[in-house]
Amino acid sequence: MFVAGIDLGSAWVKAIMLDEKLQIVGKAAIQTGPSSQKAGEKCFSELLRKCGLKKKGVSFILSTGYGRKALPVSHAEMTEIACHAKGARKLFPDAATVIDIGGQDSKVIALDEQGFPSNFVMNDKCAAGCGRFLEVMARVLEVELQEMGPLSLASGKEVSISSMCTVFAESEVISLIANNCNREDIARAIHRAIALRVSIMVEQIGAKERIVMTGGVARNIGVVKELEQTLGKRIFVPSEPEFVGALGAAIFALERSIKM
Repeated sequence: MFVAGIDLGSAWVKAIMLDEKLQIVGKAAIQTGPSSQKAGEKCFSELLRKCGLKKKGVSFILSTGYGRKALPVSHAEMTEIACHAKGARKLFPDAATVIDIGGQDSKVIALDEQGFPSNFVMNDKCAAGCGRFLEVMARVLEVELQEMGPLSLASGKEVSISSMCTVFAESEVISLIANNCNREDIARAIHRAIALRVSIMVEQIGAKERIVMTGGVARNIGVVKELEQTLGKRIFVPSEPEFVGALGAAIFALERSIKM
């Protein structure tokens, strides 16, 4: 038996294939682009190719994420809140809080003792503090996005960014550059601003340890370190944090398939 979970995010589509023993058979990821449906279908086709399977060989397909309703091939869909909670608990059985920062939104999810979401808070009104925000800041600093985290760790001086609006923050960064501030210090200020914004969300739900961070931004060590410092708690990051939602969706797909 094979099942698939597909996470249609605003920036990337991620997909995971599981067998009946909850073993990962394959993964695929492509950029979303202008059409969630086309990207989802393309990602699923790539997943099938990598696994050496045909569509008819997949018992159940469950989609989640920003574009979860846009994939006709899915048998069902679930919210990213439920799927990130499910995936995080699979990887960290004692996870009590999940911080998910994606391309265009951020979420903090509190889990109950059984691992189900008991409360959550979400910022989906603007790109502030999300992946898109970091992309803009990296472009202004003229560094690769993946370089932002390591760059910030070399900071030796504290500077601040007061606005989390992407447009105003961009202007602040340009001003800091004009004032000859080091890129390392600016990168850290950007990450600190994100951490402060997310910490407010964490406080709103009274997050408990252990805290697991998911989503693509969790690959940025600078953001993770600033969050740990701001919260005063250790944050656990999966080896592939961007696939946690897809993993949760695939686990739900297996549960649905077994019940059929």
